[in-house]
Amino acid sequence: MRIVEVGPRDGLQNEQAVIPTEAKVAFVDALGATGVSEIEVSSFVSPKWVPQLADAEEVFRRIRRAKGVVYSALVPNEQGLERARAAKADKVAVFTAASETFNRKNINASIAESIERFRPVVKAAGVPVRAYVSTAFWCPYEGKIAPAAVVDVVRRLVDLGVNEISIGDTIGKAVPDEVRALLKMLLPSAVPLALHFHDTYGHAVENTVCAWMEFGVDAFDSSAGGLGGCPYAPGASGNVATEALVAALPGTGVDLEAVRRAAALIAPHVGPSRRPKA
Repeated sequence: MRIVEVGPRDGLQNEQAVIPTEAKVAFVDALGATGVSEIEVSSFVSPKWVPQLADAEEVFRRIRRAKGVVYSALVPNEQGLERARAAKADKVAVFTAASETFNRKNINASIAESIERFRPVVKAAGVPVRAYVSTAFWCPYEGKIAPAAVVDVVRRLVDLGVNEISIGDTIGKAVPDEVRALLKMLLPSAVPLALHFHDTYGHAVENTVCAWMEFGVDAFDSSAGGLGGCPYAPGASGNVATEALVAALPGTGVDLEAVRRAAALIAPHVGPSRRPKA
């Protein structure tokens, strides 16, 4: 079981108040002591679009890297890749969607255009590249997304040469039967798959158990304290809490109390409605 902790990036990108750099560094350092396999530290997108993560370079410079933990970053294009490489990110991630409408609202590009933007990033990365596919089950604008549309995007990403694909339930509406229907079409995949569930309707843990027990998927994204959300997905709540996955799944190798301590460190710096539950 591999848990990818996305709290420092996906969990904080939508906060309204400016979070001090030292608080982000302390959060990442605390997460590095929990036993998670990977931490998505920040995003090298333009500060104009995500001002909350404008200090990505400084955060990377100041964190203490735990042995065996992968420290990754989101990048939108070649400029972002250069910043990530300068910061010595161990891995980078690119992002697209299975919904044309969502992709245009999120990154102002069609799905095909976004994948073309990735081509030089994947070619020049020099480190493993993850690709996110958002709205893989439901879209806030288009409604239900056909599994065939997701399969088509995944196929194009595999052809591009990415090393891993994270399948996202961006608005947290998927249920296990929908997870089964998609995974039956996606597996076996030519590259490793991870699943990225949000918990808007309370199905994230059961979806995770379904994917793991029935299909052998063993990589899942989560966020300490259930932090997160997307500015382009109205009504979407946070990611599934890392604590919930650790409590529900045996064999993660993650220290539950250490995750709770990490979540408690960042709690004073996020909005009251988004603070980790005790």
